[in-house]
Amino acid sequence: MMANLKIQVGQVWKHDDSGETYLVTRLYTEALATFAVLRSTKDDNSKPLRVKLSRAAGGMVPPGFTPAQSSE
Repeated sequence: MMANLKIQVGQVWKHDDSGETYLVTRLYTEALATFAVLRSTKDDNSKPLRVKLSRAAGGMVPPGFTPAQSSE
């Protein structure tokens, strides 16, 4: 079980399907949803991803992503 999964600006998250890593550059709330803006760590020219966050036990997380570095 992963404790305290909480997305924050400056963190790097890995996409579960592609394995590509993304840097969290912005978090914001729009209406009743919270979003994260993620930028690829490999391609500076790629468009940023806008991901709607989902609730988890320790906070909000981007669905389909896991932290790139473990705190354990």
